[in-house]
Amino acid sequence: MTEEEPGARRPAAMALPAVAAACVYAWARWCFGGSAAPSATFAVAGGAVLLLGAAVAYFAAVRGAGGLFGALLLALGLLSTVAATEQAAARGAVAACVVRESRAEVEASFGEGGAEKTVYRLALDCPGGYPAELKDAPSAEPRGGEVRVAYDPRRRVSPAPAGEGPPWQAALTALLLLALCTVLAAARRPAGP
Repeated sequence: MTEEEPGARRPAAMALPAVAAACVYAWARWCFGGSAAPSATFAVAGGAVLLLGAAVAYFAAVRGAGGLFGALLLALGLLSTVAATEQAAARGAVAACVVRESRAEVEASFGEGGAEKTVYRLALDCPGGYPAELKDAPSAEPRGGEVRVAYDPRRRVSPAPAGEGPPWQAALTALLLLALCTVLAAARRPAGP
């Protein structure tokens, strides 16, 4: 192996996190899509091939301890990309629903502080009959009032108030991890003779 070969791999290793994240995002977006989505088995198998392929390619390009840690960071970053994509696509439909009934329930918290939390549950009349209930509304709504509810037409996740729960945390985690493995690839020096 000549000395130019490790240096020639560096730009490819630096570009790999961004390219892999774009591919995994496109794959996850298609898999979490509506009626044209593939089966869960095919989606998971394809995602695993993309994730493992990217990690192995990164390790082969960077090598050594930096390659191993970078490949692990890359795999975690790609999993965070999938999580952000899933959160963004999970509740793809929004309905304007009329409140039939609103009730408040006090729930005990068993974490640090042990404070009680008030949870509002709304019985709804929505076009098409779904969703029929919003279990964790941010506030009580008057009977006959209108609320906008984001929901998954395939009913894989519970409905939530529209505009709530953007995937920022998972997206920022993905960006941080992908940036770290890019920095590792850029800082990696070729092995001496």
